[in-house]
Amino acid sequence: MRYLTLIFCLFCWQFSAAQTFTYPKLTAQGNDINSLTPTNWNVIDTAFGDLNNDKLEDLVLVLEFNNSIIEKRAYGDGETELIKEFQKPRILAVYFKDTRSGKYKFALQNNNFILRSQEGGELGEPFKNLTIQNNSLNLAFEGGSNWRWKLNYQFKYQNKDWVLIQANNIYYNITSGEMTDKLYDFVNRKMKLITGNIFARNNANEVSEETINYSQLRTLNNFKKPWTWEITKDNFL
Repeated sequence: MRYLTLIFCLFCWQFSAAQTFTYPKLTAQGNDINSLTPTNWNVIDTAFGDLNNDKLEDLVLVLEFNNSIIEKRAYGDGETELIKEFQKPRILAVYFKDTRSGKYKFALQNNNFILRSQEGGELGEPFKNLTIQNNSLNLAFEGGSNWRWKLNYQFKYQNKDWVLIQANNIYYNITSGEMTDKLYDFVNRKMKLITGNIFARNNANEVSEETINYSQLRTLNNFKKPWTWEITKDNFL
C-alpha cells in the first residue's frame, strides 16, 4: 500500500510540474557562470570565445532543468507540427563580455533548438558539444542506431541576429560504412553532396554540387529545432 501511495504521489508531482512549468527569464548580467544559472537548472556545457568581434571572450551555456516535464516539441516530418514528450527542458544562453564592467551581459535565450537527452534514438544523448571558432557558434548533435546521423550547425551574429551560415548533415551505416554527407553553405546558397563510404572517405567517393533555394536565411529565432527545416523535398536539416 505504501508503494502504491508513493507512485501516486510521484505521478501527481510530475503532473503538477508539467502543468506549472515555465521557462525562466535569464538574468541580464553576471560575473560568472554560477550567477547566470537559474535556480533548479544545471549547466551541461559551456564555451568561451569572441562572438561579436570585439576581441573579448563571450560565454555560451547549455542549461538543463532538474526535472522532466511534458513538452510540446516541433517534429520534422512536414506533417506533425508538435508532439508531446516527457523530458528535461534545455536552454541555449549567450552572454557577451562587457568592455567597461567586465561582466557578462545577456545576448540570447533559445528554449527550443538544443535537442533533449531522449531525442537521439537508440544511441542516446544527441547533444555532443558546443564550440566558438572564428566568431561563430557551433553546435554538434548525433543520433540513430545502426544507421546514424550527425548534424553540425554554424551560427554567426550578424545585424543583431543569429544567422545559420553553414551546416553539415551526415547519414551513415556503422556496419557497411555506406554514407551520404551534405555540406551546406547558406551564404553562397550551395550544397556539396558526398556519397560513398565513411570508412574510406578519400577513395572513390562521389562528389557533386548544387544550388539551394530558400526565401530567407534561417536564424535561431525562426529555426525551431534540428530536423525541422525541409530544405528540399524529403531533405531535412
